[in-house]
Amino acid sequence: MSGKYIAAAVLSFAFLPAAYAACDVTVESNDAMQFNTKEIVVDKSCKEFTVNLKHVGKLPKASMGHNWVLTKDSDFQGAANEGVAAGAANDYVKPNDARVIAHTKLIGGGEADSVTFDVSKLEAGQGYTFFCSFPGHWAIMKGSLKLGS
Repeated sequence: MSGKYIAAAVLSFAFLPAAYAACDVTVESNDAMQFNTKEIVVDKSCKEFTVNLKHVGKLPKASMGHNWVLTKDSDFQGAANEGVAAGAANDYVKPNDARVIAHTKLIGGGEADSVTFDVSKLEAGQGYTFFCSFPGHWAIMKGSLKLGS
């Protein structure tokens, strides 16, 4: 294959992102009770979406554990409150809570976890909140997720 054909092939791939949307995101959490993003947009062409949660801090999960929980905006407060009551053994997520669309397990410094969910569970125009349900964290460790075009 000549150089000009290779260049043409490489350039053609540069124009494919719309056809091959990123159907995953990496969210970092740290020892300062922060996520590295406040907004996630899920492309509606994705059948499934994966959130890769990484705890880039050093503190153990007993003192600075983080998870990633997704609910509708209207379900956020109730799911967060009941998650705290569910305790660490349940990753601070009420078991079988229908308000929770997806969640990772609770992780500590240096750990990671992922969750994959069906994008058909999301509705266009609906607001969604992602948050850490560790006690005291959800008040500031949160952001919005929306279904994009």
